[in-house]
Amino acid sequence: MHLLGKFVAFFLFLIWNLGSSGNSVVQACTFSVSNKCPFPIWPATVANHGHPVLAKGGFYLAQGKTQKFSCPGDWSGRIWARTGCNFSSGLKPACETGDCNGLLECNGIVGIPPATLVEFALQFNKSPPSFYDVSLVDGYNLPVTVTTTPAMTKCRIGGCLKNLKSRCPVELQVVNKKGEVVACKSACLRFNRDAYCCRNEYGSPEKCKPNMYSKLFKDSCPSYISYAFETPSPLVVCNSDEFVITFCPDKWGSQHAST
Repeated sequence: MHLLGKFVAFFLFLIWNLGSSGNSVVQACTFSVSNKCPFPIWPATVANHGHPVLAKGGFYLAQGKTQKFSCPGDWSGRIWARTGCNFSSGLKPACETGDCNGLLECNGIVGIPPATLVEFALQFNKSPPSFYDVSLVDGYNLPVTVTTTPAMTKCRIGGCLKNLKSRCPVELQVVNKKGEVVACKSACLRFNRDAYCCRNEYGSPEKCKPNMYSKLFKDSCPSYISYAFETPSPLVVCNSDEFVITFCPDKWGSQHAST
């Protein structure tokens, strides 16, 4: 289960509930998911309670391809990319990262962390408008950008400045059978300690502070949420009816990039 901190979760909960109130007609929005990685990926979606599954929960996306799918204007949930999948193997997990019980179409099943999560709480043409972010609270597997059509600077979430896989500490690394680092766990996911997970006595912004691991994540990917109570939050507030999600927008998507 995604370990999004209580502060961010509660904030988004309020927004999602605002989006479900009232009698206004829900407009449709569009997601365009692009793969600029030098390998295929298997994007996946999971909806929050009460919202529909999008694109059957997952699909194959070849290198250089884009897939569009529609969603309700008040949808909330997450989108991520799975890597290294082989659905004909009969194995569970079938993917090296982000697997959802060995299925191509996740159909509501949450992926196994670590995976870079794009989180949405859409409020098309309403006040407050849509909120979204990229979270590394559970860890990282691929860089991603989020933009809108038409493009607006205030609506953009940038990619990573440094190769987080190559910088990932050994104790956080997820390594495949070839010995390649395919993902980087968060400190919370790896150590399951309250201080890293912002829970119990650390369950407030005053008590839960950046740690050496979250600082490394932030230095590599400054536009993403690096730990649960990050302040100021990198949440983006923007009205749009089309969002463009691009995995591996630069060279840091390479499994073999060295710097």
